[in-house]
Amino acid sequence: MNKKSDIIYGIRTVIEAAKSGQHLERVFVQKSLKGELYKELMSELHQTSTPISKVPSERINKFTKKNHQGVVALISPIQYHSLEHLIPQLYEEGKNPLILILDEVTDIRNFGAIARTAECLGVHSLVIPSRGGAQVNEDAVKTSAGAFNYLPVCREKNLLDSARFLQESGVNIISCSEKTDKTLDQVDFTLPTAIIMGSEERGISSELMELSNEIVKIPMSGSIESLNVGVASGMALYEVQRQRKS
Repeated sequence: MNKKSDIIYGIRTVIEAAKSGQHLERVFVQKSLKGELYKELMSELHQTSTPISKVPSERINKFTKKNHQGVVALISPIQYHSLEHLIPQLYEEGKNPLILILDEVTDIRNFGAIARTAECLGVHSLVIPSRGGAQVNEDAVKTSAGAFNYLPVCREKNLLDSARFLQESGVNIISCSEKTDKTLDQVDFTLPTAIIMGSEERGISSELMELSNEIVKIPMSGSIESLNVGVASGMALYEVQRQRKS
């Protein structure tokens, strides 16, 4: 349960918070809600890519016993960034973009550890889906050892659209998967790059794999066929830095 200081409640309050640019981690909405104000709320939340959970009234009541009107929002501990604004900014600053996309990585410890490694190894932004993956809550911030305070995070509605935008912006999309014969060291990471890491259970979606410029794997010689996504992310990012500094 989040501390009461981390939440706001009431339909109009949440609408105004979203309109004002307040970054909301998730909004819990009572299933039975209807009406014009409810429609306005949902429209605003969709426009800002805010994750929404429709839940029974009992769940809402666990957050607060005050007049919540069936809506409670969790305040995000970080400020999210827009990928469409970030990429042009990186180019304008003369930087060679390195983006890490997490396709529905759900384990909060993996998520925090990946953020920590990404920040240490020069990643310019972490891209996550607004639905289906781990979110940046207090546990994630703690696990990241504070990396989320320095690493820009873009929370996007559709990762496929985000990947297309990156390609149109001159960024190579590289999927890291064991479903290939090509290894990390056979790809040119000195070019603007976005690396996709898949979820612990399903890996990378087939749509993102098909869109990718390259699919690469980490060469292994042991009996176990796959690595923890946090470890794999670190190894992929190290190869990027090795190439870029050579």
